[in-house]
Amino acid sequence: MREEKATLGGGCFWCIEAAYNRLSGVIEAVSGYSGGAMDNPGYKNVCTGTTGHAEVVQITYDADLISYEEILEVFWVLHDPTSLNRQGADLGTQYRSVIFYHDDDQKARAEAAIKAAETHFAAPIVTELSPLKAFFPAEDYHQHYYDNNPYEGYCMVVIDPKLEKFKARFSSKLKPE
Repeated sequence: MREEKATLGGGCFWCIEAAYNRLSGVIEAVSGYSGGAMDNPGYKNVCTGTTGHAEVVQITYDADLISYEEILEVFWVLHDPTSLNRQGADLGTQYRSVIFYHDDDQKARAEAAIKAAETHFAAPIVTELSPLKAFFPAEDYHQHYYDNNPYEGYCMVVIDPKLEKFKARFSSKLKPE
């Protein structure tokens, strides 16, 4: 097993985490924060939009089973990378589309993935590409939020449709239920 990590932000981390934890080859997807100046920020800090952090998911995966490019292919389906600092009703820099690369190889592969993905969108991709400086796991109640709260309004109205789209597109790449 070749364990690698990817750190991605595409709006609310609950949506992204729920999908990646269902993807074959993913060992774990953890909701958290990255990209800001404050050490160990909390949800209340990040929600102010003043810390510079984005809500992200850090994905640990087996690179023998799934590639970084496949991780990014899913990323493009899970959110709108042409929407600046917004995903649906979630508004602010903390909801920006961002790829935090872990090394120069990931940076080059992410640049190539952005270029390839641009042909699938009518508007330009605004996804930020930045080096990962730190990742801070979110509070425990944010982890596996969708699985723990499937009947909560946000989960039913926002996450369910995203998961259905994801499952339809990547049905052959899902973990067995």
